[in-house]
Order: sequence, then structure tokens, then C-alpha cells
Amino acid sequence: MLLRIVVAAMLTAFLKLLPEISVLPLGGVAHGLLYYLAVYLIIGYDILRKALMGIRNSRVFDENFLMAVATLGAFALALYERSGDYLEAIAVMLFYQVGELFQSYAVGKSRRDIAALMDIRPDYANIEREDGSLERVDPDDVEVGQTIVVQPGEKIPIDGIVENGRSSLNTSALTGESLPRDVAEGEEVVSGSINMTGVLKIRTTREFGESTVSKILELVEDSASHKSRSEDFITRFARVYTPAVCYAALALALLPPLARLLFMGADPMWSQWVYRALIFLVISCPCALVVSIPLSFFAGIGGASRAGVLVKGANMLETLTKVKTVVLDKTGTLTLGVFEVTAMHDIDDADKTDEEERKMLVELAALAECASSHPISKSLRQAYGQPIDHSRVADIQELSGHGVTAVVDGRRVVVGNEKLMQSEGVECCHCQAAGTVVHVAAEGRYLGHIVLGDVVKPHAAEAIRAMREAGVNRTVMLTGDNRKVAEEVATALSVDKVYSELLPADKVSIVDNLLAAQQKDERLAFVGDGINDAPVLTRADLGIAMGGLGSDAAIEAADVVLMDDDPMKIAKAIRISRKTLSIVWQNIIMALGIKGICLVLGALGIANMWLAIFADVGVLILAVLNAIRAMRT
Repeated sequence: MLLRIVVAAMLTAFLKLLPEISVLPLGGVAHGLLYYLAVYLIIGYDILRKALMGIRNSRVFDENFLMAVATLGAFALALYERSGDYLEAIAVMLFYQVGELFQSYAVGKSRRDIAALMDIRPDYANIEREDGSLERVDPDDVEVGQTIVVQPGEKIPIDGIVENGRSSLNTSALTGESLPRDVAEGEEVVSGSINMTGVLKIRTTREFGESTVSKILELVEDSASHKSRSEDFITRFARVYTPAVCYAALALALLPPLARLLFMGADPMWSQWVYRALIFLVISCPCALVVSIPLSFFAGIGGASRAGVLVKGANMLETLTKVKTVVLDKTGTLTLGVFEVTAMHDIDDADKTDEEERKMLVELAALAECASSHPISKSLRQAYGQPIDHSRVADIQELSGHGVTAVVDGRRVVVGNEKLMQSEGVECCHCQAAGTVVHVAAEGRYLGHIVLGDVVKPHAAEAIRAMREAGVNRTVMLTGDNRKVAEEVATALSVDKVYSELLPADKVSIVDNLLAAQQKDERLAFVGDGINDAPVLTRADLGIAMGGLGSDAAIEAADVVLMDDDPMKIAKAIRISRKTLSIVWQNIIMALGIKGICLVLGALGIANMWLAIFADVGVLILAVLNAIRAMRT
């Protein structure tokens, strides 16, 4: 398009600077109309084609139709008046195409920025063969449990656990965090990260299609398909607005001349009123609104992605601006979800020493919890510190919000909270220690309990303050932990309200009550990371999932994903959404305001075609420039 614009502009300048058009061959035919028409077709043939296709497909009233009618009308008017001045018609099309080029560049830039940001899809994976050589294969061909080798400078293609090696990872494309992350043997790594220093051997834990990198790219690709209310309004507005201004322009061209002729007996001045109608059409083109509003949301989503916040659509970005209540799950959201064994209390057994009893307690708990993905289960296995022999365990049943039952070494073992012990008819000891208490019983006999303490995230308290500064009126914490632990964390973080000892169904009920109590224009966001959070994430007005450590179910159910599990990003996401919506309304008010003034001036005969060009192309350029600001976070 740029070449066409340059060629058309040079030809137009050449024709304008000629002393007489008649010096050219056929220059005397209709005052050089053929030359100007040739230049017009060079710059505007695609607009005419789109207008014809729109008429053929029964979608007549769009910006292409307005431009075609206005410019061809200007040609007809110049020919009718025999003025030989066809420059205005070409100028309208030329400047309109400049505006389209500018818009195309702006959209392309925002797409390129997002593409560069999300250019994390690995091209290959290295498989080590028996002779020690590395073979490059398609990541889709790598199976779960297979070992891959990632060398310095390469992207990690598939999620997995480091089996051998130490290195620093660049995770900025995933999390927006520039600080490298150090990893060693036994640690989890996610696809899309760039290995910076050492060679890593990684045992894959997921297929490529289920890995973090694939999930992120799916989210970004899908986000464009979800329209916001503002976008939807502009689309519907344009469908009504465009035919309305076309009929208004037709009325402006016909009614005043007919009134002068019929009621005043005066010269109808057809050419003057037709010229005003053409100016009216050029001014009224709604492209500034139709282009800049979706572009603003697209840029906002791109800016959020750059900051490590994936928003699944413009409608979610708009909902973020109205969030007044934020409900947060505790474990994995406000705390690290890394539990440490702080105490163990066992029932004395004369046949064993205290140390043997405690080892047995941890061993039974770890074996029974071996199939669970809950942070407490992982911590128990870590405290056990030995490989799990799955042949010793059978008939595992996970009871959500209570614990697990399993058959270990032929004995039925129950591991969980007091509610589970009560339901099993086991009398347990009530522990006063601060922390999460895991009771252990075997064959109906109580063996003791393990106390685990969770670690609060470094920025959790700061995140709560930042949310208040971003306009959140109330913060609520939900947890399945006991009341004492929950209240200690809530007090430390200055959370407004806390609910403890909850089952997943209880969380849904509390969120339902909070939703019923909020004002009409207020929205509630729930932040969680676990499988049991998926129902609440779906029920809330807006679901926000922790993407780094969060479960697939939570990420699928959520509307917003925080890629680095940092609760500080909640306030940042709200600020980005409000900035984006502010830009959207700035563009709406600016476009409608300028066009409204120019339409009145055009109808009164005060505005000429050059002012009409500014009202169309100028407003479009200003709106696009303003929309691009949403990329900057």
C-alpha cells in the first residue's frame, strides 16, 4: 500500500504543477479527467472493490461505501461544473489510505510486540541416544517420562523435573520478571523458559500439547475472540450510524434544493448542496471508532501479557475495571504452598523409640498421600525424603477437604483433618500448635499427628495494600485450614475478612453470598490455584488463576492467569484494565465530538473537503496513536 500511496501522491503533484493539462496526450478530453481518474484508481481501486463486494453481500453501509460515494460524487460534481478540479476527490482517497496505512502499521506493531513477547514456542527437543549423541525431534513426539537435554541458549520445550544439572533460567517471556531463576536437580521447570548457563537433563511430566507454553499460546490466540461490551456497542453503533448518515446526506442533497425551488422559487443550487452532502459523508465515516476501540483492547491485552498477566479477552479486561471485592484462596495464592514440618506428636509405643515412631508416622502419611497433588501431600513426601514404593500402597481415595484413605502394607490408613477422623470414628488429640495439623490413624487406631507450617509469600501484604490503592474495597481470604492458622495469616496480611475450615462447596456458597451482597455495578474476583478452586473461579464474576504453580483445571476455569504466581500482579492487572478503558472512552468522546462539530459545519456549508479529510483521517490517526498507549504498562 505504501508504494501505491507514494506513486499516487507523486502523480497528483505532477498533474497539479502542470501549467496546462492539455500539454499531455488526450489532455483535452473532459479537462484531463482520464489522468485524474487513473491516479484515483491507483490509490482507491481496493476501496471500490470492497464497496462493490459489500453491496453484493447485502452489507452496503460501511466506510468503504462512504468513501466510494463521496469521492466518485466529487468527480461527478467537478465534471458537472466543468471546473476541471478533480484534486479533492483524489485527496480524500489518498489521505484515507494514509490513515488506513497508519492503522495497519499500528495494529501490526501491537501484534508484533505480542508475537515477540510470546515467541516461546520451541522448535525442537533434544533426545539423548544410547551412544551419547543428541537427536533433535519434534516436541510433539516426546512422551511423558522421557528425558530431554536442554543446552545453554535453548528453550525448554516441555514441562518437567530436572534430573541432572544446574542452571539459571530466563522466564521473562512467561512471567514478565527479568530476574533469572536458578534451578537444580529435583526442581520443576516449565516450557518456554530459556536455559542460560548449564546443561540440564529434564524428565518430562507432560505432553507438549499440555505444557505451559502451549497453554499460554492458546490463551493469547483465544483472547481476541472475546469482545468487550464497549467493542460490541461500537459494532452495533456502526451498523445503525452508517446507514443513518447516508440517508442524512441524501436528505441534505435533495431537501434544501427542493425547498428553495418549490417554496421560494429560487435557484435550487444543486451542486452546492450535493457538495455539502459529499463533505457530510466523508466526515461521518466511523472508521476512527471501529478501528481504535478494538485496537485499544488488543493493545491492553498485549501490555498485560508483557507484564506476565494473561487476560482471556477484552470482556475480561473490561470486567477487571469494576472489581471491588477480591476473594483469595490462601494456600498457593497468599502463601507459597510450601509446607514445612514444624512438629510431630505421636502416641507412645513401648516397642519403639520416639525417633522410630516419628519416622513411621511420616512414612505412613507420605505413602498414603503419594497420589495427591495437594501442597500438603507434596510436603509430607518431601519430609519422608525417600523414593515412594507404590507397590506398598493400594486403594487410595482422596476425600476433598478432608484428607485421604489408603491401604498401606495391608493396613487401612487414614490421613487428614479432625473432620475425617470423626467420620472414621477415630478419637484424635486436639493440637494447639499454630499450623496445619495432619492426623494419622491405622486400622482405626490413632497414631499421632504432624504439624505443618505454610510460608507467606514475600509480597503478599504489599499486594493487599496495592489492591486497595487500585480501588478494591474489600479483600476476603478463604481456606480449608483451621481457624487459628487462617486468622494468623489474615492478621499479618491485613485481610478484611477470613473464612476457615472450608470445603470446596463451602467456598462456592460464600462467594454466592458475596455476589448477592454487592452493588449492581460492582464485580467480584476470585484468586486461586488448585483443582478444588475451579468451581469458585467459574462462579465468580472474574476468575484469576496462579499460572506458574496452578493446576490445569484452575487455569482453564479462570479468566485471567498470573504467570509468576505473584499476587502483586492482581493490582497491576486492575490498573492496566482501567488505563485501557480510559483510553477507549477518550477515543469515543474525541471521535464523536470532533465529527459532530464538523458534521454541523459541513451541513451549514462552513466546512470544506479538507476539513472533512481531517475529521476522518486526522481523527483516525489521533485515535490510533492514543490506543497504542495501552501497550505501555
